[in-house]
This record gives sequence, C-alpha cells and structure tokens, in this order.
Amino acid sequence: MKNVSDKKAAIEVHLQPGAKRSEIAGFREGILYAKVTALPQKGQANRALVELVARTLKVPKSAIDIIRGQSGRSKVIAIQGLTSEEVKDLLARNLP
Repeated sequence: MKNVSDKKAAIEVHLQPGAKRSEIAGFREGILYAKVTALPQKGQANRALVELVARTLKVPKSAIDIIRGQSGRSKVIAIQGLTSEEVKDLLARNLP
C-alpha cells in the first residue's frame, strides 16, 4: 500500500483572475478552469488559486504548489497527498 505522502497529482489549470467570484468552473478537455476575484498582481491571483483549491479539496495550502505558469493564465499545480483521479473526483463533486 502506498504512503499518503507518496501520492502526488499534477493538474493543468486555466485561471481567470479578476472574476466576480472565486470558483472552480469545471473541467474541459482535462484542463481545470478556475476563477478568482484577486488580480494578477504580486502573486495575489496565484495565492487565491492555491486557497481555492485547498479549500475545495480539504487539504492544507502547503500541499499545493504551482509548478509551472507562475505569471500566465495556464498553470500546472501539484497536489501532495492525492492522486490525479482523487483530485478530479473531488473537484467534480464540488462543481456548481
């Protein structure tokens, strides 16, 4: 059996900063679409994305890293402690 710490998911994300409200908009062609109210200044939108995903998946913010796309809308985030399938299942359950 795998250790929880051995699990790691990498998810492609398209982020829309400056939205009316922060939310996970859904998956399209394997890419997670997310909206945050924060503006893309001084990493605010990235921090808001990490908080949104952490809250939605019920994991600590420290378990989430943006591993690619720090300054663009297309990003790849790594989530420690969950597999890609678990992440997609949890996110799909929490969609509006």
